[in-house]
Amino acid sequence: MKRFLVCLIMLNLSLCKFPALTRGDEGMYLFNDLPLELLEKRHGFRPDQAWADHLRLSSVRFNSGGSGSFISSNGLVLTNHHVASDTLHKLSTPERNLIDDGFLASTLEEELKAPDLELNQLVSIENVTDRVNQEVDESVSPEQAAKQRRAIIAKIEEESLEKTGLRSDVITLFGGAQYHLYRYKKYTDVRLVWAPETAAAFFGGDADNFEYPRYNLDATIMRVYEDGKPAELDHFLSWNLEPLQDGDLVFVSGNPGRTQRIFTVDALKYLRDDRIPYILDFLRRKEILMQQFGLRGTEQQRRARDELFGIQNARKAYTGMLDGLQNPETFVTKSEQEQAILDALKMNKSDPKLIQAWDQVRKAQAVKKELLGQSVSLRSTLFQIAMDLVLIAAEDQKPIEERLSGFTEASRESLLRSLLSTAPIYEDLEQVKLADEISILVEKRGADDPLVREILAGKSPRQRAAELVTKTKLISVEQRQRVLDTGQKAIDESTDPLILLARSLESEYRRLRAANEEIAETERQAYALVTEGTNQVKGTGGYPDATFSLRLAFGVVSGYVEDGMSIQPTTDFEGGYAHAEAHAGQVDFDLPDSWMDAKSKINLNTQLNFVCTADIIGGNSGSPVVNRKGELVGLIFDGNIQSLTSDYLYTDQQARAVSVSGVGIIEALRTIYSAGNLADQIGR
Repeated sequence: MKRFLVCLIMLNLSLCKFPALTRGDEGMYLFNDLPLELLEKRHGFRPDQAWADHLRLSSVRFNSGGSGSFISSNGLVLTNHHVASDTLHKLSTPERNLIDDGFLASTLEEELKAPDLELNQLVSIENVTDRVNQEVDESVSPEQAAKQRRAIIAKIEEESLEKTGLRSDVITLFGGAQYHLYRYKKYTDVRLVWAPETAAAFFGGDADNFEYPRYNLDATIMRVYEDGKPAELDHFLSWNLEPLQDGDLVFVSGNPGRTQRIFTVDALKYLRDDRIPYILDFLRRKEILMQQFGLRGTEQQRRARDELFGIQNARKAYTGMLDGLQNPETFVTKSEQEQAILDALKMNKSDPKLIQAWDQVRKAQAVKKELLGQSVSLRSTLFQIAMDLVLIAAEDQKPIEERLSGFTEASRESLLRSLLSTAPIYEDLEQVKLADEISILVEKRGADDPLVREILAGKSPRQRAAELVTKTKLISVEQRQRVLDTGQKAIDESTDPLILLARSLESEYRRLRAANEEIAETERQAYALVTEGTNQVKGTGGYPDATFSLRLAFGVVSGYVEDGMSIQPTTDFEGGYAHAEAHAGQVDFDLPDSWMDAKSKINLNTQLNFVCTADIIGGNSGSPVVNRKGELVGLIFDGNIQSLTSDYLYTDQQARAVSVSGVGIIEALRTIYSAGNLADQIGR
């Protein structure tokens, strides 16, 4: 894959060849450090502070994973169908399948309340780097440094929560070189307003996933409430009703999940050779498990569908990432960049600890390889509830600064919302998932391992899982609340089999968590030095790796060439119907009845999807795409297959972000779903 390189960087008045800081429209920028000069130089546009603040306050983060935006003064929120699918799944019943059939609330009274959804609006950002670093002694062991860092972060978050009442998260940036305090307003009364059928939202299924051209209506509209009424919003996005044109400048405001562009060559080799192959094996196993469960019946298929989709999506994404890492050219590019920095540091006689940081990262990979696959976090909803109850009871007895991250007072409300969710838990699915998790533990540790023997209690994994799930009382929200209210006494006296299991695994869970935190601290310290060394050579600026916190990306609407063919940047409804006809007989390409019934009424030339060069990654799903005026023109829902290397390397040669066009959403609402009243509220 072609890489864009530039040369000539000044270092002590010497010239040397060096790769560019960014390529094309690369960058997931902090809202408190926007690339104003770069934007003005490259695109002739310099947004003012009011523009940036309005976009930031119009953007939201979904605690279930994903992004969204406010699109009306009365609380409407736009996101992807696949971001909302967790809520759709939890609100569905055997009699009302929202995933398959879609949903439209004709009145406020018909809007369905999500059982455990939290939306976060970023209100302010404060740099707290100096305060964090002052409390961490660089001379102590990584284990002690991790405890010191965790303590001061917990203290900062707790003070902020008490002072403002806002959710307060300290975000680690630039590998640990900076720490910023993000304060969020939380919306916890979120209701479903409209969702299309999955056949429209995920048209083309797994075959078209991460491909382009696309013809998807991957959109859902919700509404936030306050005090039982639709929230009154000062900041929301107006809606542009003109189709985008090739070359138009656009911006993406969302919460990219995790990138690893700071990673060294050794860290990427660990991903290529160890971690990603391990993850793919795990995902393939879980995919088969969910598929087999779904074959038991229509209801089992419905229960497994959302989880199966997530697994399949992850499997395809990681396959693309691995493919990029297995391309030798990726490492040629990365190695050249890394060697140029090290050579420049040596030539400049920089502090040796900066050069040694790369070796620290290399050594850390060997430790991570040893820890890979070591876990006692059995992935089932019921077991996670049990483990959370055990941990909360223990952590509540400690000073805040000594508690595990995620169990401080600043995190408590969000943790309890998940723990006390009224979402349905299906015993048959839980048994299957828990049995497989226990089986994995047996495989990894060996059947004769003392802890494994204790877990199995003389039974097979399937028998043990059935016993645990059928005898636990934790399916009851009221029972969970009683345990929470009673605290450690309830845990100590409990006879619930899942709580007993969690207690037996607690010590090993804490040991492994501490080991992973220690190696994370080692890497954090090393990457802070890598960042310092890189900045000495390249200069400061740029953007940090993604952290599932709000960022701004930009790019242009642009097609590309693939296999000698020109791929146009936009698609329309006419192309969608033609795509369905070309794949007649394939279930994933069957458009829903609503679309077929409305075909004669739709303006088939209406733009449906488009691609742009904006730099996105998982977590950006649901992000608004806006124009220079800050008006919504699209909705990010995917990247093409060539973009899957963006975790560790950006390119705009073929990689593209894929969006639903704003004009396409309005056309569908009015013409296909007879939702004119809803469409009239948008942008007002």
